Amino acid sequence: MKAYQELSREELLDLKDELSRAFDIVKEKGLKLDMSRGKPSVAQLEMGMGLLDALDSKSCMKTAAGLDTRNYGLLDGIPEAKKLMAEIMQVNPENVIVCGNASLPIMYDTISRSMTHGVMGSTPWCKLEKVKFLCPAPGYDRHFAITQHFGIEMITIPMSPQGPDMDLVEKYVKEDASIKGIWCVPKYSNPQGYTYSDETVKRFAALKPAAEDFRIFWDNAYAVHDLYEDRSDSLLDILSECEKAGNPDMVYEFASTSKISFAGAGIAAIASSKANLDFIKKSMTIQTIGYDKINQLLHVNYFKDIQGVKAQMIKHAQILRPKFEAVLRVLEEELGGLGIGEWTKPNGGYFISFDAMEGCAKEIVARCKEAGVVLTGAGATFPYGKDPKDSNIRIAPSFPTPEEMAQATDLFVLCVKLVSVNKLLEQKEA
Repeated sequence: MKAYQELSREELLDLKDELSRAFDIVKEKGLKLDMSRGKPSVAQLEMGMGLLDALDSKSCMKTAAGLDTRNYGLLDGIPEAKKLMAEIMQVNPENVIVCGNASLPIMYDTISRSMTHGVMGSTPWCKLEKVKFLCPAPGYDRHFAITQHFGIEMITIPMSPQGPDMDLVEKYVKEDASIKGIWCVPKYSNPQGYTYSDETVKRFAALKPAAEDFRIFWDNAYAVHDLYEDRSDSLLDILSECEKAGNPDMVYEFASTSKISFAGAGIAAIASSKANLDFIKKSMTIQTIGYDKINQLLHVNYFKDIQGVKAQMIKHAQILRPKFEAVLRVLEEELGGLGIGEWTKPNGGYFISFDAMEGCAKEIVARCKEAGVVLTGAGATFPYGKDPKDSNIRIAPSFPTPEEMAQATDLFVLCVKLVSVNKLLEQKEA
């Protein structure tokens, strides 16, 4: 079939009638499917149940150094857990603090600490007239929610398959001292699935910020989340690159096992320079006597090392890969060549990014919801929830079963077609 833009008004009207009838039939099925968040599926959660057997009442609860995980102490995490998280992030264990169950609270705390106590002796951000953050977009909605929550002004930076527009990043950071940070999901980015190129990572490391308290918030959430063993993406270690460039304190890196072991019951960590970690620990000694070391020991006993993590991730990929491939197959078969949508084809992560015709995303999401499929809200992948083109939609294939995924994708492409036809008819009328 030829591109929709090439169809006459009469052809579009005929197509609209056909698509409307198909939509009404789907509505009558009463679907109730959720593709709104990148949640692990039940099959993935069941796969990790062996984790709960890694400790019992007869287990040794001490670390290799003889420290009792049931008691107070070890503010920055047990050494074995620091080593495991360091291997996941490909950094040195001495640069790691292991915290609670997920990385989002660590990011929130890091922003909050900067607001109230500054960064390594700098003026607390709350006492400054203006604080700004760079936000590569489409991006992770919860990142944007944190900065908005604290009243930080967000500046959108366009994304490409190589990462954020570094010309813009370098210009903003060099010229404006009120810019204090940038959000990054450097590997299999949320939602596009892009991995930052070596050149992009090196340019980040070589930034010359006007603000001494500027920090890169490097959320390496999908560090080991490859879908394909034979074509996985690789990412340079930002900490070592910053050190080489003479900017050892410029980055905070975050990671967790939330999509490796159990979502909401994993372990999470922050990695940074010694100076940054020492400053963070000053507040941590007030905030907590120590995080859940028993959970840390549980994970160490189960995974052992990075090889155990990689073996688990291969099993995750075996569940996720068919879902991603099914979505991409339907998109290509149903929308390929029609000129009404483009989409990413990631090698890992949890999302597929879809760009509809300008001005169509909100309506597509609304139509899907009307017929029983919930998607992430249109605009959520941009600061303030405002997609200037109203075109980006995040597809999360992980949670539904393969059968549900097929139903949801069929409905999605139907809604894309119907909304696109209506948009083209509006344009012709105009």
